[in-house]
Amino acid sequence: MIRKCLFPVAGYGTRFLPATKSMPKEMLPIVNKPLVQYGVEEAIGAGMKNCAMVTGRGKRAISDHFDISYELEHQISGSSKEMYLESIRGVLNEGIFTQVRQREMKGLGHAILTGEALIGDEAFGVLLSDDLCLNDGPGVLSQMTELYEEHQCSIVAIQEVPMDEVHKYGVISGEDLGSGLYKVDDMVEKPSAEDAPSNLAIIGRYILTPDIFDILRSTEPGSGGEVQITDALQTQARQGRVLAYKFKGLRFDCGTVPGFVEATNYVYENVYTNNG
Repeated sequence: MIRKCLFPVAGYGTRFLPATKSMPKEMLPIVNKPLVQYGVEEAIGAGMKNCAMVTGRGKRAISDHFDISYELEHQISGSSKEMYLESIRGVLNEGIFTQVRQREMKGLGHAILTGEALIGDEAFGVLLSDDLCLNDGPGVLSQMTELYEEHQCSIVAIQEVPMDEVHKYGVISGEDLGSGLYKVDDMVEKPSAEDAPSNLAIIGRYILTPDIFDILRSTEPGSGGEVQITDALQTQARQGRVLAYKFKGLRFDCGTVPGFVEATNYVYENVYTNNG
């Protein structure tokens, strides 16, 4: 079983300024729950109860969220408002939270490498909170852990996107194995539409084998001068050790304002209202 999930949460969230000047973008609420909590719940649901946070300066609110607030607990104890703490209490009871600070923003690959001390020598998940994934059945990471148990290699979640949007993503090509599964033979980070090998874009869910850390150490900065996880995965792909999975469920790009608003409206209409 995969026990650990890495959460790169050190980014600045500049698309949401000025709100993110003093508030981590991962703490932006989709209705009444912050983005990062949705991700943690998905990871715990997949059996990844060890949640390793790669944080940065100004991210203390994330640590505080996954801790007990004694003053708040005391103030609402026994009142009708206590019910609103049920979801976070469940997370705190099940999850184990560790963190390390990423001192410089050098890309997702660098953030993952920064988390090595929290992961150790075992396969692990990676979840980007910007990508909110919602499912009626098993979450995306749960779907991917089942595949890992069978194939024992790195796996990336993918989604078809319009060709005029491929420049925003890492894009894969590979052999179609059926049932939404591909054996990856090529990966390109943020290609132009003309250079993209397909419209199958990598989204913020990964399962990585521990050798990825040694590969990242020797990976030169790529697109944007950053260490790209896509470049490191390409090394594994050349050895036939990367699968891509077209997951079941909905995905909202909450790293953009339109995607965030769309997710908020969807959750309010289809989740919050029904559960209320």
